[in-house]
Amino acid sequence: MKRQDFRHLEPLRVRWAEIDAQGIVFNGHYLTYLDTAMSGYWRALALPYADSMKQLGGDLFVRRSVLDYLGSARYDDRLDIGVRCREFGNSSMKVDAGVFRGEQLLVQADMIYVFAEPATQTPQRVPDALRDAIHGFETGQPVVDVAVGSWRELGDAAGAIRREVFIEEQGIPADMEWDAADASCLHALARNRFGRPLATGRLLEHVPGVAKIGRMAVLRAMRGTQIGRQVLDALMAEAKKQGYREVLLHAQLSAENFYLRAGFQRRGQPFEEAGIAHVEMVRGL
Repeated sequence: MKRQDFRHLEPLRVRWAEIDAQGIVFNGHYLTYLDTAMSGYWRALALPYADSMKQLGGDLFVRRSVLDYLGSARYDDRLDIGVRCREFGNSSMKVDAGVFRGEQLLVQADMIYVFAEPATQTPQRVPDALRDAIHGFETGQPVVDVAVGSWRELGDAAGAIRREVFIEEQGIPADMEWDAADASCLHALARNRFGRPLATGRLLEHVPGVAKIGRMAVLRAMRGTQIGRQVLDALMAEAKKQGYREVLLHAQLSAENFYLRAGFQRRGQPFEEAGIAHVEMVRGL
């Protein structure tokens, strides 16, 4: 078992509370590490776990976990937990996992999950939609599709994301969130393989030759993945296609590093917008 065997590697750092009297990670904590990595695996699949299981009409239960301890992790070690689905049975999925420190394999795991009815835990066939999503991920296929279109085409789904993120989560007043520009500008919407909307943004003209990207929103469960970047890239591509020479946006300060990684630069000093600190950022095309 090697690092390159895994498409998904979940980074973790050993905490003081996780080591035992021997100065190494207590063996039971590796199960927690594996569970944390499985949560990351669902994010990598672009499947918000609870909502996806509800949509599928079941849930996954651990049937078996076998761990082989080959080495010991210590306080402050940086670890990567690899997770992959090896194969499916009728109602089960077999999962391999490895705990790596650099290239060194410390712990390897063989796990079986059973898809079952949540209330009675009666096994059910693993839905084809879930099989296809996992197989697609493991074979390198995209986990989301980003569509670009009008508010008439995408507004219901895009509006629901913005309502959840900006109005419900961040407390922005509804009358500040909606404006007349929605009807005329271009929108981008990312959906997963189940068709669930996950992220959105919009593009409009700021001044001749300069486009403005705004209303960038990613559902909480999907933050830290590449989905927001895919929406941003789709809008940037459209701006370039339409002949703009520059794109600007007003980034919340908490998201500044996200835009810096995408090639944007800060311009000017922070300011307040809708009660939240922002900064203007620009990027040439």
